Amino acid sequence: MPRVVASIEARMGSSRLPGKVLMDINGRPALSRLVERLRACEKLDDIVVATSTDPRDDAIAAWAAKEDVAVFRGSEDDVLQRVVNAQTFMKSDIVVEVTGDCPLLCADIIDMGIATFFANDADVVTNARVPSYPMGADVQVFRTDALTWVADNITDAAVREHVSLHFYEHPEKYRVIHLVAPPQWHAPRYRLQLDYEEDLRFIREVYGRLEPRLGGVFGLDEIMALLRAEPELTAINIDCEEKAVR
Repeated sequence: MPRVVASIEARMGSSRLPGKVLMDINGRPALSRLVERLRACEKLDDIVVATSTDPRDDAIAAWAAKEDVAVFRGSEDDVLQRVVNAQTFMKSDIVVEVTGDCPLLCADIIDMGIATFFANDADVVTNARVPSYPMGADVQVFRTDALTWVADNITDAAVREHVSLHFYEHPEKYRVIHLVAPPQWHAPRYRLQLDYEEDLRFIREVYGRLEPRLGGVFGLDEIMALLRAEPELTAINIDCEEKAVR
């Protein structure tokens, strides 16, 4: 069976919220929250954190050792090559691309993306390009050898920064399946990701309400039910701006 590995892109040097991936969310670092959710996935074989060699990221390497998570360190700027090298290190066949700022990522969505990939003749399965899911509830699945080809042949700076961008810019070369949220999950303006202080406050509020009765791996159904019941929570970070990707 093909080996499926989630690659978490994480570094401490975020321009908008430095150190966000290790910020405390109700007693645990954000990355620990994310890894707990990925470990709940039924269709993942392993997880690797792809961080940089910048000394600031020593903290991520130390966290990974404590949490017994595989870690690979590479270029801070060439994220594409860093992810490819991390996946080569893990001997993966299939990449599930994850960013380290998604501590509310839903295991069911990851499993759905992987299942869709294997059930279809697709090069990429994603819900990250056609807005329908909340931001930060993303899944992207593709083959390691396809990503390796991109790293070996494409020098465009945007592609080196945004790992899977080349796939989406060349629909004539790649069959991309775009997952669209069902009505109960359709909320493209909601932010479940960690980029701003307001996001951190929002995420802490969500965990504070749901974790005591559901544990730390509650899903998108529970998050959406909470936000429907308490719509004022979405006002905390709904005006934060998403960084544009071409």
